[in-house]
Amino acid sequence: MKAHSKETQTSTTPRRALEFLREGNRRFINNLKASRDLLQQANETREGQWPFATVLSCIDSRTSAELIFDQGLGDIFSIRIAGNVVNTDILGSLEFACSITGSKLIVVMGHTRCGAVKGACDHVELGNLTEVLSKIQPAIYQERTVTDPEQRTSRNAEFVENVSRLNVRHSVRAIVDRSSILEQLVEAEKIAVIGGTHNIETGLVEFYETEGLFNSADLQRLRGASSK
Repeated sequence: MKAHSKETQTSTTPRRALEFLREGNRRFINNLKASRDLLQQANETREGQWPFATVLSCIDSRTSAELIFDQGLGDIFSIRIAGNVVNTDILGSLEFACSITGSKLIVVMGHTRCGAVKGACDHVELGNLTEVLSKIQPAIYQERTVTDPEQRTSRNAEFVENVSRLNVRHSVRAIVDRSSILEQLVEAEKIAVIGGTHNIETGLVEFYETEGLFNSADLQRLRGASSK
C-alpha cells in the first residue's frame, strides 16, 4: 500500500476519509494489517505529505491512532494531549492540518478508562496538569445522570465513561466555536469534524456519526443544541 499523494488526498471527501478510518479499524480489531513497505512510504513522502485525516487523541500509550486505524507514513496527522482536550496550540495545529495541508477530516478520539478523565473527576491538582484537567470540568458539570456526590468520582466506572463521551463532544464543539477557519471549512463541506471513543479492551472505535459536523446544517444543529 502506497502513501497518500496530492491526487488521492484531493479526491477524498470527508465521508470517504471517515470510511478509510473505519476500514483500518476493522483491520486492526481483526489483526489484519494492510501490506506496507514503510521505507518506500518514507521515500514517497520525503518531498511532501498529504494526510487525508487528522486525529486528536489522548496521550494514553494504548491509543496510537496510526495503529488503531492501521495507517502508514504520510496518511494521517496525529495530535495527542492528555484527555484529548482543545487549547490554542491544538487549534493552530488543526488549522495547519486542514487549511494548509489539506486534511479532510478531524476526529476527536476519546477512549475508555481514561486516566485524565478520572483525574478530572477526582479534581486532581498537580503542577501544569491542573490546567489540562480543568478543560475536562465542563463535561463533568454536564453529566447529570449521577446525582449522588459520592458516586461522581473515578471509582464509578459508568460516571467516568459518561464524562469521557461528553468531553469528546465538548472538544468537537470547541474546534468550530473557537476557530473561524475550521468553521468555514465545515460550512463549505471541505472538511468534517466528528467524535468517537476507542474501546481499549476490544480495539473498536465507535464514531458519533449522527453528531458529526459535515455541513452548515450540522453546525446549525450544534448551535441549537448548545443553546438549550
